[in-house]
Amino acid sequence: MVSQVASAALKARVKRPSMLKKLCQPEDLLHHFPNGSYIGWSGFTGVGYPKRMPTYLADHVEKNNLQGKLRYSLFVGASSGADTENRWAALDMIERRSPHQVGKEIAKGINAGRIKFFDKHLSQFPTDLVYGFFTKDKPSHKLDVVVIEATEIKEDGSIVPGASVGASPELLQMADKIIIEVNTALPNFDGLHDITMTDLPPRRKPYLITNVEDRIGTNSIPIDTEKVVGIIECTQKDQTTENSPADDNSKAIANHLIEFLEHEVSQGRLPANLLPLQSGIGNIANAVIGGLGDSNFRNLTVWTEVIQDTFLDLFDSGRLDFATATSIRFSPTGFERFYKNWDNYKDKLLLRSQAVSNSPEIIRRLGVIGMNTPVEVDIYAHANSTNVMGSRMLNGLGGSADFLRNAKYSIMHTPSTRPSKTDPHGVSCIVPMCTHVDQTEHDLDVIVTENGLADVRGLSPRERAQVIIDKCAHPVYRPILQAYFDKAEYECLRKGMGHEPHLLFNTFDMHKALQEEGSMQKVKPW
Repeated sequence: MVSQVASAALKARVKRPSMLKKLCQPEDLLHHFPNGSYIGWSGFTGVGYPKRMPTYLADHVEKNNLQGKLRYSLFVGASSGADTENRWAALDMIERRSPHQVGKEIAKGINAGRIKFFDKHLSQFPTDLVYGFFTKDKPSHKLDVVVIEATEIKEDGSIVPGASVGASPELLQMADKIIIEVNTALPNFDGLHDITMTDLPPRRKPYLITNVEDRIGTNSIPIDTEKVVGIIECTQKDQTTENSPADDNSKAIANHLIEFLEHEVSQGRLPANLLPLQSGIGNIANAVIGGLGDSNFRNLTVWTEVIQDTFLDLFDSGRLDFATATSIRFSPTGFERFYKNWDNYKDKLLLRSQAVSNSPEIIRRLGVIGMNTPVEVDIYAHANSTNVMGSRMLNGLGGSADFLRNAKYSIMHTPSTRPSKTDPHGVSCIVPMCTHVDQTEHDLDVIVTENGLADVRGLSPRERAQVIIDKCAHPVYRPILQAYFDKAEYECLRKGMGHEPHLLFNTFDMHKALQEEGSMQKVKPW
C-alpha cells in the first residue's frame, strides 16, 4: 500500500489520528473483493452511499473485460446511487441483491434472471441480516466487506453517517472487513442522527419512543476499528435529481386526502394537529405534503422513511414542528437549500436506522398516518406494490407494508389510470383482482384517486367493491368494473359462495386485453 497524505479537510473529519494510518486509494483495496464476495454498502434511496470504491471496481471490470467474471452478492438498506449500483448491474457484477433497488439496469437484470433479487420488508431486513439469515451458507456467517460513507470519524472510531442511516448499523455489525469513505464534500452531519444497534432475542429491548422527537441512541455508529482495512477520502456529492412538479391528478388526490383528514378531525378521531405523517416517494407524495403546506393544519409532525424537498416547504411555512426519517433525499436544489439553512433545520430533524424508522411497534404506538402509492388496487382493497402484470419487478416492497399494516390510517393513493403505448388511459389502476398482492384487504383503510376517496373501514368485501368502483375508478373503466362485479356477485351468490365474489376464470381479462390489444379498455364483455 502506497503511503497517502491526508488533506486538511480529511484531517479535520478524522478525529482518531491512528485511523489516518489506514488512508489509501481504492486500487489498494482491490484484493478484498474476489469474485463471489458478499458486499454491504451504506445508503438509502440514493443518498449516503459509497462512491469511490464501487466506481473503481466498475472501472476495473470495464477496463479489463471482466463483465460477468467479478460478481457479488450486494446488500444495501434500500436503493443506492444510480451511478454505482445501476452501473454494476449493467456490467453484470451483481449475482444477488436485497432488499430494495432502483434503476433501469438493475431492474432489467432482475427480470432477465441474471440477478437473484430477494425482496423484504425494510424493517425486517436489518434484523434478519443480524440473525445471519443472508449469510447462513458462508463459513464465517459474516459479510466479507462493508463499504460505508461517513462525514466524520470520532475519537472512539465511531462513524457519523451522512444523509441516510438505513441498515448501516447492522451491516457494520455483520462485517468481516470495513472500508470507510470519508466524504469531505458534504457538511459534517454530527448531531443529526439517533443510532441504535440490533440486539438478538432474548436480549432485545423495546424502543422507548413515545414522541417523534425522542432520542434513544447515540450520534454515531460504533465499530470494531480492528476490522477497518482502509479509509478513502471522497469528494463527490450524492447524485440526486430534481423533482417533477405535481400534476393535476396529484393535486386532486392531495385535495381529497386533506378534506378527509379535516373530516376525521371534525369527528374527533384525529387531533387538530393530526398524528405523525408518513409519506412515500413520488409526485403524489410531494403533492400531499405540498397541499398540507397550504392547509389549516399546524404543529404537524412526521415519522417516515424519506424526507423530500416539500418537507422543507412545510418547515418554512411554520406548520411542521419535527420530522424523523432514515434518509433525507433532497434534489440538488433542495440539498443546497438545506445546507444553506442548516441552523434552521438541524434541531427539527432526526435520522434513525431503518429498523427504527420502520418499526411496527413504534408506528402503531404513535398512530402514524401512512400514505403510499401502489401499482394497482383491486375492488376488494388488495394492493400490488411491486410486480407489474404479476411478474415484472419494479423496485421492491420497500417500507410500505411496515407502515400500512401498522398505521392508524392506512392510505393508498394512485392515479386511476396510466397510459399504455397506444392509449392515454390504457391501464386501469383499479382492477378486479391484483396480479400480485403485497398489501392485503385487511391492511388498507382508504383508497384515493383523482376521482375520489373510498373509505373502506369496517366494510364487507362486497361493500368495499362498490365504494371503490364508485369513488375511485376512472369513468371509462367504471362501467367495465361494475359489469364484472355484478356478474361475479350474481354467479357466486347463486352458488352460495358470495363473500368475496370473483369470476375465477375472468379475473385477469383486463390485463389480458392490455397485453394483447394495448389497452384494458378493449376487454371483452363479461
